[in-house]
Amino acid sequence: MDEQRRQILQMLADDRITVDEAVRLIDALDRGRSETPPGTASGPKSRPKYLRVVVNSTDSSGDGPSRVNVRVPLQLLRAGVRLTSLVPPQALAKVNAELSRSGVPIDLAELKPQHLEELIDQLDEVHVDVDDPESMVRVFCE
Repeated sequence: MDEQRRQILQMLADDRITVDEAVRLIDALDRGRSETPPGTASGPKSRPKYLRVVVNSTDSSGDGPSRVNVRVPLQLLRAGVRLTSLVPPQALAKVNAELSRSGVPIDLAELKPQHLEELIDQLDEVHVDVDDPESMVRVFCE
Protein backbone atom coordinates (compact mmCIF):
# COMPACT_ATOMS: atom_id res chain seq x y z
CA MET A 1 0.00 0.00 0.00
CA ASP A 2 1.42 3.38 -0.94
CA GLU A 3 1.94 6.26 1.50
CA GLN A 4 -0.93 8.43 0.22
CA ARG A 5 -3.51 5.68 0.75
CA ARG A 6 -2.07 4.99 4.20
CA GLN A 7 -2.46 8.71 5.09
CA ILE A 8 -6.08 8.73 3.90
CA LEU A 9 -6.88 5.64 5.96
CA GLN A 10 -5.14 7.17 8.99
CA MET A 11 -7.20 10.36 8.65
CA LEU A 12 -10.32 8.18 8.48
CA ALA A 13 -9.25 6.23 11.58
CA ASP A 14 -8.61 9.51 13.43
CA ASP A 15 -12.13 10.76 12.47
CA ARG A 16 -10.59 13.72 10.61
CA ILE A 17 -12.52 12.78 7.45
CA THR A 18 -15.71 10.85 6.74
CA VAL A 19 -15.96 7.56 4.84
CA ASP A 20 -17.38 9.41 1.81
CA GLU A 21 -14.47 11.86 1.83
CA ALA A 22 -11.99 8.97 2.07
CA VAL A 23 -13.64 7.25 -0.90
CA ARG A 24 -13.45 10.46 -2.95
CA LEU A 25 -9.78 10.94 -2.07
CA ILE A 26 -8.90 7.36 -3.00
CA ASP A 27 -10.87 7.67 -6.26
CA ALA A 28 -8.96 10.88 -7.03
CA LEU A 29 -5.68 9.02 -6.45
CA ASP A 30 -6.79 6.24 -8.80
CA ARG A 31 -7.88 8.74 -11.49
CA GLY A 32 -4.54 10.52 -11.24
CA ARG A 33 -2.69 7.26 -11.73
CA SER A 34 -4.82 6.12 -14.67
CA GLU A 35 -4.31 9.42 -16.51
CA THR A 36 -0.52 9.03 -16.43
CA PRO A 37 0.63 6.39 -18.92
CA PRO A 38 3.01 3.81 -17.40
CA GLY A 39 6.66 4.60 -17.88
CA THR A 40 6.04 8.33 -18.25
CA ALA A 41 8.01 10.50 -15.87
CA SER A 42 5.80 13.41 -15.02
CA GLY A 43 6.33 15.56 -11.99
CA PRO A 44 3.48 16.51 -9.71
CA LYS A 45 1.22 19.26 -11.01
CA SER A 46 2.09 22.53 -9.35
CA ARG A 47 -0.58 23.74 -6.98
CA PRO A 48 -2.24 26.99 -7.94
CA LYS A 49 -1.43 29.96 -5.72
CA TYR A 50 -3.94 32.58 -6.87
CA LEU A 51 -7.53 32.93 -7.98
CA ARG A 52 -7.55 35.42 -10.84
CA VAL A 53 -10.59 37.35 -12.09
CA VAL A 54 -10.08 39.32 -15.32
CA VAL A 55 -12.76 41.51 -16.88
CA ASN A 56 -12.23 43.30 -20.19
CA SER A 57 -14.99 45.49 -21.56
CA THR A 58 -15.13 47.94 -24.42
CA ASP A 59 -17.53 50.61 -23.28
CA SER A 60 -19.51 52.15 -26.13
CA SER A 61 -20.66 55.11 -24.02
CA GLY A 62 -17.45 56.99 -24.71
CA ASP A 63 -15.66 56.41 -21.40
CA GLY A 64 -13.27 54.01 -23.08
CA PRO A 65 -12.40 50.42 -22.29
CA SER A 66 -12.73 49.04 -18.77
CA ARG A 67 -10.36 46.49 -17.32
CA VAL A 68 -10.42 44.69 -13.97
CA ASN A 69 -7.65 42.32 -12.93
CA VAL A 70 -7.96 40.86 -9.42
CA ARG A 71 -5.60 38.28 -7.93
CA VAL A 72 -6.62 36.67 -4.63
CA PRO A 73 -4.14 34.39 -2.83
CA LEU A 74 -5.73 30.94 -2.44
CA GLN A 75 -3.95 30.65 0.90
CA LEU A 76 -6.27 33.42 2.13
CA LEU A 77 -9.30 31.35 1.08
CA ARG A 78 -7.86 28.22 2.70
CA ALA A 79 -7.23 30.09 5.96
CA GLY A 80 -10.77 31.47 5.92
CA VAL A 81 -12.23 27.98 5.55
CA ARG A 82 -10.10 26.73 8.44
CA LEU A 83 -11.20 29.65 10.61
CA THR A 84 -14.85 28.63 10.32
CA SER A 85 -14.07 25.70 12.62
CA LEU A 86 -13.22 28.21 15.38
CA VAL A 87 -16.55 30.06 15.20
CA PRO A 88 -18.96 29.04 17.98
CA PRO A 89 -22.08 27.14 16.80
CA GLN A 90 -24.44 29.92 17.96
CA ALA A 91 -22.53 32.50 15.92
CA LEU A 92 -22.49 30.19 12.89
CA ALA A 93 -26.26 29.86 13.10
CA LYS A 94 -26.64 33.66 13.14
CA VAL A 95 -24.21 34.11 10.23
CA ASN A 96 -25.96 31.40 8.20
CA ALA A 97 -29.34 33.03 8.87
CA GLU A 98 -28.06 36.44 7.72
CA LEU A 99 -26.44 34.95 4.62
CA SER A 100 -29.66 33.15 3.76
CA ARG A 101 -31.68 36.32 4.31
CA SER A 102 -29.30 38.12 1.92
CA GLY A 103 -29.85 35.47 -0.76
CA VAL A 104 -26.70 33.42 -0.12
CA PRO A 105 -27.93 30.01 1.12
CA ILE A 106 -24.61 28.64 2.40
CA ASP A 107 -24.18 26.60 5.57
CA LEU A 108 -20.73 27.54 6.86
CA ALA A 109 -20.76 24.56 9.24
CA GLU A 110 -20.64 22.29 6.16
CA LEU A 111 -17.67 24.11 4.60
CA LYS A 112 -14.59 21.89 4.84
CA PRO A 113 -11.01 22.39 3.54
CA GLN A 114 -11.44 19.34 1.27
CA HIS A 115 -14.38 21.06 -0.46
CA LEU A 116 -12.25 24.11 -1.24
CA GLU A 117 -9.46 21.91 -2.59
CA GLU A 118 -11.94 20.07 -4.83
CA LEU A 119 -13.19 23.40 -6.13
CA ILE A 120 -9.65 24.61 -6.84
CA ASP A 121 -8.85 21.34 -8.64
CA GLN A 122 -11.90 21.80 -10.88
CA LEU A 123 -11.27 25.49 -11.55
CA ASP A 124 -8.52 25.15 -14.15
CA GLU A 125 -10.19 27.72 -16.37
CA VAL A 126 -13.77 28.87 -16.30
CA HIS A 127 -15.21 31.29 -18.81
CA VAL A 128 -18.20 33.23 -17.56
CA ASP A 129 -20.76 34.31 -20.13
CA VAL A 130 -21.67 37.98 -19.99
CA ASP A 131 -24.77 39.47 -21.64
CA ASP A 132 -22.69 42.10 -23.42
CA PRO A 133 -20.85 40.66 -26.47
CA GLU A 134 -18.16 43.34 -26.10
CA SER A 135 -17.15 42.10 -22.64
CA MET A 136 -15.07 39.14 -21.54
CA VAL A 137 -14.84 37.70 -18.01
CA ARG A 138 -12.34 34.99 -17.06
CA VAL A 139 -11.98 33.27 -13.70
CA PHE A 140 -9.07 30.86 -13.26
CA CYS A 141 -6.33 29.64 -10.93
CA GLU A 142 -2.65 30.22 -11.49
